[in-house]
Order: sequence, then structure tokens, then C-alpha cells
Amino acid sequence: MVLEDRTIIFDLNEYSNPKDYLYHHCVATGLIASVIAQKLGYDRGTTIQVAIGGLLADCGMAKVHPRIRDKKTPLTEQEYDEIYKHPIYSHNMVKDLTILKETMKEAIFQHHERLNGSGYPKNERIANISIFAQIIAVADVFHAMTCERVYRTKQSSFKVIEMINESEFGKFDIKVVRALIDIVADLPIGTIVELSNLERGEVMFVNKFAPTRPLIKLIHSGEIFDLGRNRSFYISRILTNL
Repeated sequence: MVLEDRTIIFDLNEYSNPKDYLYHHCVATGLIASVIAQKLGYDRGTTIQVAIGGLLADCGMAKVHPRIRDKKTPLTEQEYDEIYKHPIYSHNMVKDLTILKETMKEAIFQHHERLNGSGYPKNERIANISIFAQIIAVADVFHAMTCERVYRTKQSSFKVIEMINESEFGKFDIKVVRALIDIVADLPIGTIVELSNLERGEVMFVNKFAPTRPLIKLIHSGEIFDLGRNRSFYISRILTNL
């Protein structure tokens, strides 16, 4: 379904809640990863493999003690060390699955590695990190940042994609990030949106160099609002049912 209607990924964070977050996150990461893979031009078989890889990437969290996994206060250094082992646990759990290609098993192991060497568990750098690990990584971060968590309220998909593109620059493959931007910010002229100040408006023009910041005609006043110039505001959601 999600491969035929990408807009489904905008609603995934609506299903998630802090109590059931990990379960929902696994499902959502697989779905978002599949859409990114499709956007990058991979065939259906590979796209399905990426979806399964995204779904199983965090299965190793089952091996992390619930006392750590569900902790509502800041983690200690030792507890973080245990969390950082979950890709290893995940790989050990999937390594003998015949349904999963070896490239996807590697991607599961590497999905928390970052191109600048700041990731884990091996602090790999750009040349050693697979493109499939990068797809799962971007899907993982995108869903995590848009969801309500025990320690954080959920955020707009548009705000998150800008944060990944700007503040996280250098950590992710730019082709993968661009693919996600194209998916999230694919706003046809006439799309009705709600802004972070709760104003509603209609998309009038999309700048290809800043697709998350189109020109908006405000419904209440008719004023043309340029999100490219008003950086303190952003699109909070797309309104499909008015």
C-alpha cells in the first residue's frame, strides 16, 4: 500500500505513542525505508528487502533489559553502552534468516553508523557503510524525530526533514536525504496546509531549491506568506480533509 500511496508515511506518527513506540517504530522504519528505496529507483524485490531490513533493524532491542529500554530518566554511560550494542544483537538474530539477503543483514548491523564516523557500533566511515544501511538510517531517524516519545513531543515532518538536511549534514548520504525531501515535500500547487502558527493556507509556488518552504496563500486573510523568508515558521501538517 505504501509503495502505491506515499502519503501514508505522513500519518505513521499518528499511530505511535510512547508506550508502544518501539513496536510502531520498527514497522514505520520498514515502510519509510521502502518508499525511499523506491524513490531511488531500486526494483521491487530490492525495495521489499529494504523494507524487511528496516522492520528488523531494531529487533535486537529485545535483548536490551527493559529497565534500560523503557527508562524515563537520562541513561547512564553504561546504559548507553548497552543500547549501542543493539545493532549487534539485531544482526545475531537475523544472520541465519534465509529470506534476507546478506546485504540487508549488513545494513541492519550498520544502520546506526554515520558517514562522519560518529555512529556505532564500529564508528565506520563513508567508504565502509552500505547504501542500504543509509536508507534504513534516514528512515529510522525521520520516524523517531516525528514521533511523541517519553522525553519529547512529536515534531512536524517538514521541520524534521530540514533538521536532517541541515543540522545532521555530513552524517547521511545526500542522495538518500534528497530522496526523502522529495517524498515529504512533494506538494502540488493547491495543497492545503497548516502552519506552525496554526494559520491555514494554500500552496501557491514551490521553490525547487527549498521545497519544504513554499509560498503560501493564507486562507483567513488572503496574504501571501513566504516560508523561505519567514524561517521561524514551518508547515506543521498537510490537511487532506477540509
